[in-house]
Amino acid sequence: MNRLEQRLAELPSTPGVYVMKDADGTPLYVGKAASLRARVRSYFQSAEGLSPRIQALVAEVEDIEVIHTSTEAEAFLVEDALIKRHQPRFNVRLRDDKRYPYLRITHEPFPRVLVVRRRAHGGGRYFGPYTNAKAMRAALKMAQKLFPIRTCSLDLPLAAPRRPCLNYDIGRCLGPCAGLVTREEYGEAVDGVASFLEGKTTELLRRIEHEMRDAASQMDFERAARLRDRAGALTRAVERQSVVFPDERDRDVVGLHIEGECATAFLFLVRDGRVCARETFSLRVPDGITPADVLAEFLGQYYAQAAAVPREVLLPLDLGDGDELADVLSAARGTRVRLVVPRRGDKRALVDLASENARFALKARAKADLARDREGALVELVDALSLAALPLRIEAFDISNTQGQEATGSMVVFEDGKPRRDAYRRFKVSLAEKPDDVAMMAEVLRRRFRRGLAEISDPTAGRPRFAEFPDLLLVDGGKGQLGAAAHVLRELNVEGIDVIGLAKREEEIFVPGKADPIRLPDGSEALLLLRHVRDEAHRFAVTYHRKLRGRRSLRSILDDVPGIGPKRKSALIQRFGSLDALRAASPDEIAAAGSMPRSLAERVLDHLQRAAT
Repeated sequence: MNRLEQRLAELPSTPGVYVMKDADGTPLYVGKAASLRARVRSYFQSAEGLSPRIQALVAEVEDIEVIHTSTEAEAFLVEDALIKRHQPRFNVRLRDDKRYPYLRITHEPFPRVLVVRRRAHGGGRYFGPYTNAKAMRAALKMAQKLFPIRTCSLDLPLAAPRRPCLNYDIGRCLGPCAGLVTREEYGEAVDGVASFLEGKTTELLRRIEHEMRDAASQMDFERAARLRDRAGALTRAVERQSVVFPDERDRDVVGLHIEGECATAFLFLVRDGRVCARETFSLRVPDGITPADVLAEFLGQYYAQAAAVPREVLLPLDLGDGDELADVLSAARGTRVRLVVPRRGDKRALVDLASENARFALKARAKADLARDREGALVELVDALSLAALPLRIEAFDISNTQGQEATGSMVVFEDGKPRRDAYRRFKVSLAEKPDDVAMMAEVLRRRFRRGLAEISDPTAGRPRFAEFPDLLLVDGGKGQLGAAAHVLRELNVEGIDVIGLAKREEEIFVPGKADPIRLPDGSEALLLLRHVRDEAHRFAVTYHRKLRGRRSLRSILDDVPGIGPKRKSALIQRFGSLDALRAASPDEIAAAGSMPRSLAERVLDHLQRAAT
């Protein structure tokens, strides 16, 4: 009997957590079970009922470690801790969940509200986790405005009262340091903060209004006025929350969207029938996992750390074994928790809205990841090419021609790693000498920077098109093009611009002052960015060149058609632009464009067809 078979034979029928490991002892998967024996042995029965993901997992398992727990709820917490510690690749994992903060009401004679990064056993009341730190701080600010509890770090009560600080004078603290409030009165304010953070606004508002009436009946009008102001502020805060259910039951509404190895879960936290918070969680998902398993594993990790479990959780799809999770959540809450998949009505609409928000959040995350990749590429360029500055603006130039005919130059602009197409420019190049790509490059660059210098020296000369200079100048080509670019910048006394050449064949990068080219790793973000910039410059140059070449061919064909003079020829070129477009036109379209009789238009088409054969 090998070690794995021995482990399976020794499994107990008690609750606990199991850790499946590979031959090197690396954790592959962490799971929990009401009966370790039944759950773990089910993986190693017939493979017919197992998903491809589980089959792939089992194929790598060489050892199993188990941790006994007294209850399923305890296994729930241990499983979450082990997933966070080991990040097993077959588990769904919350991305960077350590960053999600909590609010904690301290366990002190005169408690405070603190922002903390993790929950500790005992020692206060917790609210969260909050995925949106800005929303969390807004909630904390409102709570402190409504209920003036202290923000200082004094060890209260003091042996001798002291003069209260400015917060007391402006009504933001009850003054426990000066002995101006009893522990019971202060405790009522703390309870108000807790109710507000829990979303129990309706109940809290009723309590404040009741206290206000009591104060007024006792002729304590000053306190009644403070309570009135507090009730008004709370009412305004509540009015900004959307009412979604009339029954005032606490619910969490869960949405999920998965694309490849990434997923996003979105939660509406509904308290007293109102949406009091929205939370978004990014997930990493293993290959081959079902949406139901993704949802189940997310819920397990989220509620293992959540400060509160509601009476009902609305889900976008069935979990299959949802009863087990419902039992664990019920144990954590102390009363029955229902997991519901609504099929129609308002509940289904809200679940669909949560899933739509998850989809948008995943798209936004993909854009943010792309932006980070671009920033990383720019930093990599600085290091690899010893650039003087971060190349926030890159300009790339390319030349396109056919044996010197209809030569064109292109200028494309990238800012922050992204194309800025409104800044693209095209140039016609006419040199009296024989075709010379290096000379053409020099001519395009000379015209570009001369115009830029002229616009800088005369800011009143219309809308500037070339006044903004690049941080990095990229020319398509090798040492010849690079030398031409450096010569033009010296000739025009343009300084502070890094210049490089990028050759097409070997992806070699040439920089001034170095005889040997630089090669970046094939998969590097910096090389991918340079390729993108260079290819965009080439595409833009070739497109313009083909357009001019088409017009030139059209012009020469029309010169041979009797009855087509300069005006009609110019009108047809302006209207159709190329031979292909003119061939595809009807006689009536040609006649209208060239202000000619239909018979002449038919003669033009006939001439084009004979020229093509």
